[in-house]
Amino acid sequence: MTSEALTFHSVQVRPVVLKLRRPVVARIATITEWPLILIDLQTEEGIVGRCYLEPYIVKSMNYLVPALRDMGTMLKGQKLAPAEVYETTRKSLHFVGYEGMTMIAVSGIDMAAWDALARAAGMPLCTLLGGSPGPVRAYNSNGLWLKPPSEVAAEAIELRDEGQFDGVKLRLGREDPKDDLATIDAVRRAVGDAMHLMIDFNQGLDMAEALRRCHMLDDLGLTWLEEPVVYDNFDGYAQLARELKTPLQIGENFYGPRDLHTALRSQACDYVMPDFMRIGGVTGWMRAAAIAGAAGIPMSTHLYPEVGAHVMRATETAHWLEWQDWADPILEKPYELKDSHLHIPNVPGMGLDWNEDVVAQNLYEA
Repeated sequence: MTSEALTFHSVQVRPVVLKLRRPVVARIATITEWPLILIDLQTEEGIVGRCYLEPYIVKSMNYLVPALRDMGTMLKGQKLAPAEVYETTRKSLHFVGYEGMTMIAVSGIDMAAWDALARAAGMPLCTLLGGSPGPVRAYNSNGLWLKPPSEVAAEAIELRDEGQFDGVKLRLGREDPKDDLATIDAVRRAVGDAMHLMIDFNQGLDMAEALRRCHMLDDLGLTWLEEPVVYDNFDGYAQLARELKTPLQIGENFYGPRDLHTALRSQACDYVMPDFMRIGGVTGWMRAAAIAGAAGIPMSTHLYPEVGAHVMRATETAHWLEWQDWADPILEKPYELKDSHLHIPNVPGMGLDWNEDVVAQNLYEA
């Protein structure tokens, strides 16, 4: 079988809801349940491409699942060429815009299409993209939400030990900024000065707060400050980037590669970290990576550690992979973690196969 031979047949779409082992407790939301949409892209030749989406809000699956199924019907009989599929699916929803639900659905089809091509070619996705299987440096993003400093410090030790990590992400934005400072201090004492600490405000601040709080953190040796204000305030981010010594990280809310280009043109950040369901899947990532590479901007991933590991092996300015295990329960065989690196298995595609028992127990009616 060669990748050129594949023809789109259909998609099977299954919504699943899992309980989070460590609930998300951020300034803007508390999340205890994690929605996943499993996509199996069927080809006429019998090759199946797999991926999943993580749309944050359970009820959002009521809209995404029908959109994905409609796209599957529309694509039946077409050649499985990701660049063409990407444009066809995007333009099918042109009149409601290229952002939001449109891009999320397009991204799901795109990731599954790339997985099918790599499976048909008998090689890992990273190899098809011009890289090779191997380790990808990762930090642990599994917790450290807005809890008391002592609890966060104890959890930081747990997260470090889950994969001998040398980087962890803390979420900040407590009512009193002194409590944020106390949390950073407690974590530093727990895991040591050599640990990379990434800080995420989850868009929880206004500009006045962001200016005050980020300057308070600017001499603490942090790896980056992430999304202190609402994601599309590029002018505000440009001001923060000019004033701060600590690198500013944004990008999980870029809808397509042009958003990344606009942010870099605005000098709104030092680092970028696109999310696969918003940037446009593998196709969108690789186009965005070319822009970041030309600008010399370090590029990290957001969620989706499996596809993230593959594209990072073919990304010029690859920086950090964000690792969390929120999708692991539905995977037959999660990727191996060792010495703060996620290791890509040397199998065709992304190697994603579903644990059907767990899927059956957690299906959601969309």
